Amino acid sequence: MGSLQRLALIFLSLLVFFAAPAIAKVLPTDPEPLVIETGSGPVEFSVELALTPADRASGLMNRTSMAADHGMLFKFDQTRKVLMWMKNTPLPLDMLFIDESGTVVRIAERTEPYSETIIPSVSPVRYVLELNGGTASPRGISVGDLVRHRAIGD
Repeated sequence: MGSLQRLALIFLSLLVFFAAPAIAKVLPTDPEPLVIETGSGPVEFSVELALTPADRASGLMNRTSMAADHGMLFKFDQTRKVLMWMKNTPLPLDMLFIDESGTVVRIAERTEPYSETIIPSVSPVRYVLELNGGTASPRGISVGDLVRHRAIGD
């Protein structure tokens, strides 16, 4: 291999290494809707499932848009206090912290894009649902609501 080819290979490797974090990872949308039982009736969302550590680590990073009825459901391996943040996330989000029974125990509304400020669950949870910022309140979603989906409670 000539020196020019080696240089091109090194450049390409560096480009992939440094550019990869800026690429939004899109997970498949689950065919079953997620339903939140609110005081004013059920609210449905289409969700992507972040079930693995790698999927949870990238979450909605680098996404510049998301459909109004869409979200991402994070499922953790055990019920525990979790810490979220908005690093590399350009969209403001509403984060619903959900216990193992599917009950919303905390809502962090309109989180700040790109912020490295830690957003804690405060109490132990098993799931976090991320929705577009400003979705929860107008849709009547509040603490105490029940979230139903095949990934919750299994």
